[in-house]
Amino acid sequence: MHKRVFQILLLIVLQITLIWLSWTTPVWALTEDQKILSESWRIINRAYVDDSFNHQNWWSIREQLLRQPFKTREDTYDAIEKMLATLDDPFTRLLRPDQYRSLQVNTSGELMGVGLQIALDGETGDLTVIAPLDDSPAEHAGIQPRDRILKIDGFPTSKLTLDESATRMRGPIGTRVTLTLLREGSTTPEDVLLVRDRIALNPVSAELRSDLAQTPFGYIRLSQFSANATEEVAHAIQSLEQQGAKAYILDLRNNPGGLLQSGIEIARLWLDEGTIVYTVNRQGILGSFDAVGSALTQAPLVVLVNPGTASASEILAGALQDNHRAILVGEKTFGKGLIQSLFDLSDGAGLAVTVAKYETPNHTDINKLGIMPDRVIPSESLFRSQVATAADQQYQAALELLSSQVVIAKNG
Repeated sequence: MHKRVFQILLLIVLQITLIWLSWTTPVWALTEDQKILSESWRIINRAYVDDSFNHQNWWSIREQLLRQPFKTREDTYDAIEKMLATLDDPFTRLLRPDQYRSLQVNTSGELMGVGLQIALDGETGDLTVIAPLDDSPAEHAGIQPRDRILKIDGFPTSKLTLDESATRMRGPIGTRVTLTLLREGSTTPEDVLLVRDRIALNPVSAELRSDLAQTPFGYIRLSQFSANATEEVAHAIQSLEQQGAKAYILDLRNNPGGLLQSGIEIARLWLDEGTIVYTVNRQGILGSFDAVGSALTQAPLVVLVNPGTASASEILAGALQDNHRAILVGEKTFGKGLIQSLFDLSDGAGLAVTVAKYETPNHTDINKLGIMPDRVIPSESLFRSQVATAADQQYQAALELLSSQVVIAKNG
C-alpha cells in the first residue's frame, strides 16, 4: 500500500516537473529577437493604463507572436507593432532606435524638417496636425491645427505609423517634401510644397508691453514644454516683474505639449496653492500634483488657447482655470488627456506607453473633448507678424479682459 502511494506521489511530482519544464524551457531558448518582443510585452503588461488590454487575452497574444520566425530585427519590430495595434491606442507605440534618438531632440535642442507636431486622431485614425512649430516651414505655409495629412510625397499616410510619417517629413536642410492636406470642413485636398529647414526649439519668448491703458504688462509666449521651459518661463516672469509688469498674457496657442513635469512646474510658478492635475492609473487610483506655495507673481493673468493647445498645455490651462487663477480666451483645446512614459528596450529602441489619464482639478476628463475657454473668440488666418497685434482678435479680447482685471486689482 505504501509503495503504491509512493508511486502515485512520484508520478504527480514527475508530472509537475514536466509541466514546469514545458513552461520554462522556451524562455531559456528564446532568440535575441524573441527576447526583444517578450521585453516589449512585459513593459505593456505591467505599465499600460488599461489592465484589460482592450478586452483581450494579453498572454495569448504573446504566445502567438513568439511562435513566429523572426529572420531580421525588422520582423521583430513588425511583430511588436502588430501586438501594440491590438490595444487600439495611437499613443502607445514602438520607437525604432533612430526614432527614439530623434525624440530626445524633440524636447531639447533643434531638429531638421518641416516643423509639425502630429498625432493620430483617436477616433478616425487619420494623421492630424496638432500644431506647426513657431517660425517653421509648416507655419509659414499656413498649415493649421486639425489639418489632416493624407499623403507625404504621394504616399498614403494610412499605410504609415505615426513615427514613420514623422521620419518621412524630416530630412536635410533645403530638401523638399509635398504634403497632401485636407482642411477641417473642406472636401478638397490640397498639395503643399515645403522646404525643410533647421528648426530651433526655443520654447519661450517674452516682452514688456504698454498697450494696456498705460499699464505695463508681460506678454509670454510658450511654444513647447521642453526640458528648459520651466527655467525660461521663471526667468521671464522674474525679469518682467523687475520691469514693473502689473499683469500678464500667457499665450499657449499652438503649443502641442511636451514634458508633463514641465507643465506641472510651470503651473507652480503661477499658483500658491491648489491641485494642478489628477492622474488616474490602471487601478483607478487617483494621484495628484499640487502647488507648493512658490508663485512668482499674483498679478492678473489671461491665457490664450486654441485647437493646437494640447497635452501638457491643457494641464497648465486647466489648472489655472479651475483654480480661478486665470481667464482662458480663444477656442476649445485639442483634447489629449492621456499620459505617456518612455521605456528603453535593450537594443536601443523604445516604447511610448500610455500609463495613465489625467483630470483637471475639477475632475474634468478632457480626453477627446478639450477645455472650453471662458471667453470663446474664433480664430482667424494670421501671418506670424500679426500674432499678438491689433490684427489678432483673440489677443485683443485678452487685452480687454486684462484691462478690467487690472482695474479691479487697483480698486481692491
